[in-house]
Amino acid sequence: MPRVLPVLTVAALAVALAGCAASDPDASSSPSPSGSAAAERECAKPGDATEKVDVTGDFGAAPTVVVNAPIEVDRTERRVLIEGDGKKAEFGDTVRVDFSLYNGTTGAAATQTDYSEGKQAEFVLNEVAFIKGLVKTIACSTVGSRVVGVVPSAEAFGENGLSDYGISAGDTVVFVVDVVSVEEQLTPAEWTDGVPTVERDGDGIPTVTLPGGDAPTELKEAVLEKGDGATVVAGDSVTVDYQGISWNTGEIFDQSFGKSPATFSTLKVVPGFGAALVGQKVGSTVIVVIPPELAYGTDPQAHDLGGQTLVFLVDIKGVNQG
Repeated sequence: MPRVLPVLTVAALAVALAGCAASDPDASSSPSPSGSAAAERECAKPGDATEKVDVTGDFGAAPTVVVNAPIEVDRTERRVLIEGDGKKAEFGDTVRVDFSLYNGTTGAAATQTDYSEGKQAEFVLNEVAFIKGLVKTIACSTVGSRVVGVVPSAEAFGENGLSDYGISAGDTVVFVVDVVSVEEQLTPAEWTDGVPTVERDGDGIPTVTLPGGDAPTELKEAVLEKGDGATVVAGDSVTVDYQGISWNTGEIFDQSFGKSPATFSTLKVVPGFGAALVGQKVGSTVIVVIPPELAYGTDPQAHDLGGQTLVFLVDIKGVNQG
């Protein structure tokens, strides 16, 4: 029987190949302005390799899988085994899935989630931040679907393999995935009224003047200058200059202007800040207002900025291609 992989380890497994999800800002890491792989995205298609994987069982329960090994592919192939009628998973969405992983070269079972409520793997469909072949297997599938993906080593565990689970360098892998839920990425509303004014000194350091009145209660964003570079996708690592102001106090609580640009993943910052970057182009300047529940929470005792509405002015300098 396949060994069961705890949910947190599944998430780590998904990050293990690319290693592109930055944990802390690192000014020494300068993402390329050439951008993510978004331009290459298309739904993976079935092929001869997917016909070599026999799967039986019901959606939501651990499947019985026979891999007619060895299987070799040059790019990820995907076949729908059970078609659900829920929301379609798009690149950038957050998904919750159960999956079973097999070695496509040997046919041996490697590991699986435990197929129980609330213990599915959860991650963003971004092939730069997470295993490319797994992302391509899930993308374009609908909630309630079971799909099989046959993934070449280059889009799976590459030269490192995954020795703890019997996958060697260069091995093809097979994912059988049940798509349990899909959550669209958070998107700010357009900020048109009461947008703060911004002035810059000779060194480009901004002064942001907040309008009077109550703080907005929803996530809003205004594009002050639109760039023409690559588009930021959820999970990308971006380099920015930023200034953070508390609407409640009017004070700057953090900024990189006058220091060095910061580099971080859109998944490693407060939700409202990450959402403001996604969909924007390199070279853009944006300003976003973030209510407490999408910043540091509503409890002033839990964080110094808890309960406060925040405003960020951001210059987007670059995005990591991975």
